[in-house]
Amino acid sequence: MPDPAAPPTPPVPLTALLAREDLALRQIAGPPAGGVVVHWVHTSEMADPYPYLLGGELLLTAGVHIPEAAGPGAAYFDDYVSRIVAAGGAALGFGLAPVHDTVPEALVAACASRGLPLLEVPPRTTFSGVARAVWQLMARARLAELRRVTEAQQSLAAAASRPDPVPSVLRQLAQRLGGWAVLYGPEGAEIAGAGRRPGEEARAALTRLTEVVRPVRSTPRASAAPETTGARPTGPTASAQPDRPTPPASAAPHPDPTSPAGTTEGQPAAPADPAQPDRPTPPASATPRTGAVGARPTGPTASAQPDRPTPPASAAPHPDPSPPAGTTEGQPAAPADPARPGRPTARAGAAPRTGAVGAWPAGSGAVRSGVSPRPDAGPDRSAPASVTDPDRPVPSSATDSVAGLHLAAYSLGAGHGFVLGVATPQRAPGDHTVASVAAVLLSLLTGEQQSGTGAARSSALVRLLLGAPPEEVASLLGDGPWLVVHARPDGDGAPGPVAASALGAALGTALVDPAGEVVRVLVPADRAPAAPLPGWTLGVSAAVAPYDWPAADIQAARALARARATRAPLLGHAARPALADLVPPGEAAAHARTLLAPVTAHPALTETLRTWLSLHGGWDRTAVALSVHRNTVRQRIARCANLLETDLDDPDVRMELWFALRQL
Repeated sequence: MPDPAAPPTPPVPLTALLAREDLALRQIAGPPAGGVVVHWVHTSEMADPYPYLLGGELLLTAGVHIPEAAGPGAAYFDDYVSRIVAAGGAALGFGLAPVHDTVPEALVAACASRGLPLLEVPPRTTFSGVARAVWQLMARARLAELRRVTEAQQSLAAAASRPDPVPSVLRQLAQRLGGWAVLYGPEGAEIAGAGRRPGEEARAALTRLTEVVRPVRSTPRASAAPETTGARPTGPTASAQPDRPTPPASAAPHPDPTSPAGTTEGQPAAPADPAQPDRPTPPASATPRTGAVGARPTGPTASAQPDRPTPPASAAPHPDPSPPAGTTEGQPAAPADPARPGRPTARAGAAPRTGAVGAWPAGSGAVRSGVSPRPDAGPDRSAPASVTDPDRPVPSSATDSVAGLHLAAYSLGAGHGFVLGVATPQRAPGDHTVASVAAVLLSLLTGEQQSGTGAARSSALVRLLLGAPPEEVASLLGDGPWLVVHARPDGDGAPGPVAASALGAALGTALVDPAGEVVRVLVPADRAPAAPLPGWTLGVSAAVAPYDWPAADIQAARALARARATRAPLLGHAARPALADLVPPGEAAAHARTLLAPVTAHPALTETLRTWLSLHGGWDRTAVALSVHRNTVRQRIARCANLLETDLDDPDVRMELWFALRQL
């Protein structure tokens, strides 16, 4: 058995091997080579090569093992080919000379009847040359896969830096995978999506799949039955064999030390192979276990137990994400069960996970690692995922296949409930790695930051609602002083919660309030934005203590209005000494109330006058800042002049009014 820790290699299409002119291989029997892939090359002259095959091999032989008495009608060839097929061999290569000048006709007939591709290897082509060609093709495929993954990483990172990072990452991921990418919120709703939207059945299955990787809820469902590790699921699949335990995964964290090597769960140990004393021969009555490394693909005996769940693939330390569903590195895909076409298949390419790999009951629509089968799950694919033990580890990813699409779900962040879903028509090498990169980027864009835990923020909110002054609860949120930032996206429309969360992540805080068209952010003063953020216009207040948060909120709003009017991406409130500071605050406020009394009863007039003065009487810029027509600005300023009975073109009047407006 190969070392499971060895770097996996992508399989080689048999058509690519036949296309090599230097080998001059020719297929003379068996099904078309279009859907056949080769994982290994093995040379054997044994009459029964079954014990020496792992599955997926191109088996090369010169026919030394063929007895002289084997004629055209001998059963020897049919038995020989049937054993190769049972072992999962991908193809058979027969070398001409020095033993046989032609391929035996009985072997050609046996390969044709058993569906095994048969290749004729000419005398000038050595078996070593065939093996070397396979390794070369694998190396090229690996290089192409690495180049594709690298380019995808770069494009995803560039998308994450765009003004709309989350939709950009989803669009880039969907483009790279040729399918649909969607972000689900903590409650399971679709927040954003991109690519070719699949049908209703696939979308519903993908939504259910997200519950497999979403952190478990603490409140159990009323209909959920208690879980027992290794328990048989209820439903039709359980009643067929009530006393037979479900086979565990081959990489379970607590394997049975008493089981002899080479045995299958529930099967006695087989007698040793006389040719290899240390390698047992699989019993003839044992049902092959699909997905484990070294396991035989499902053969004729598998159809006798259509309702028995198949164990998923073992979790290798460095699994390859590229093999198609139902395969393990070095193994061919097992035949699909016609009784359950929608059954999910375990992936060998899943990211390293915590806990054992457990099989879900048939029809559940998901493969989940790290948890035991759900007793409350049945054949109804529309049933939501059950709530499991909170102490049980939750997998980071899960896969399924529905309606001809490959589905995958990836948990984001540190358990906040965001999930990335992917639906693709095919699963190419490197797809899992590309999706994992996107999941990491989306975790950074949607996750909470270091400014405070959710519990601390909740406690601060409760205390504020109960009447505690801000300065008493500010310590729960972080160190002060604080800045208030008002941000507005450059495009049309109000920013969504995901865009607001991404803005908070860029500013280094999770204290974000997406209120209407403006996002308000509370930022520690040491994290003040030093440069503009692409796609946003920012207005920043002065650094204040918690009791001055309301005043800072006003400062940030005014700074944002001025920034939008002057088309500046970032504008901060300037806190500097002024001549107005020489006047006692009480007297200054009394003077302001008296001077501005005619207009303070009309908030729209007061704000228009303030903005118009701050922009030096610019009509167009004031209209932009207030989001009104410039004629409206002219009408309001004319009314202010009439109410105040003064000339607003006089710079002394403007200065006095500005001084008074700053006291309000």
